[in-house]
Amino acid sequence: MSGVTIAQVEKLPPAQRLMWAFRDMKVVTWRNLMASLRIPEAIFFSSLQPIMFVLLFRYVFGGAIPVPGVSYVNFLMPGIFVQTVCFGAVATAIGLSEDLSKGLIERFRALPMARSAVLAGRTTADLVRNIFVLVILTVVGILVGFRLDNGVLNFLLGCLVMIVFAYSLSWGFAIIGLKAPNAETAQLMSFPILFPITFASGAFAPVETMPHWLQTFATYQPVGVVVAATRSLMVGGPFLDTTKIYWAFAWSAVLLAVFSVLAVRSYRKVG
Repeated sequence: MSGVTIAQVEKLPPAQRLMWAFRDMKVVTWRNLMASLRIPEAIFFSSLQPIMFVLLFRYVFGGAIPVPGVSYVNFLMPGIFVQTVCFGAVATAIGLSEDLSKGLIERFRALPMARSAVLAGRTTADLVRNIFVLVILTVVGILVGFRLDNGVLNFLLGCLVMIVFAYSLSWGFAIIGLKAPNAETAQLMSFPILFPITFASGAFAPVETMPHWLQTFATYQPVGVVVAATRSLMVGGPFLDTTKIYWAFAWSAVLLAVFSVLAVRSYRKVG
């Protein structure tokens, strides 16, 4: 980067600019991952929370939620997986807000680097962290009775559906992180958005048990669709619905297209 100005970067051919942006993104991603490793407590507690949800619903609420045709733990785990990656996406808002308050964003903006690299690096690093937590949660799920009855390949495809969706959400939370005055406010701004669409879905209980007016929302809102798609792949049987898989990817594509554009615009206006 030394000796190159922002104006020179912007005059590069599109292919070279794309490669430059990709290299910048890798550097920022690595920086964010290394920063996370220096705070092992954050990794520990971000993994502990979903484990507590598994134990809570598996052993406290599970007996009170009948699910025809399948054990409750097999019904539960896809919902817990989706909830975990959605909550993990909030880390993007918190991380960006911290970088902004420390003046790091301003230093990045002064460098000859792609405007999208800071955001792409942050969201990619959070994606990697989400995958790590999913691995731990899968082990815990198997220990409490979750079984890959629909095959390992379908389980991995279900994970792909979730990860793509979580990545699109990260770009939405990036907007919040860039607008919040501090990390605490970014977290407070994120959860009122995330809680309703996570719990008002089929993640923890069958949608059919909800009031009729809520069933429609729970079925077609983004998290509800992703939960259904993930459960269709991981559990199959009575939950098999391939159309939900297509709708899940469609929601992810739309959200990513909208949020990424708005996030880059917000980044340009920072400062």
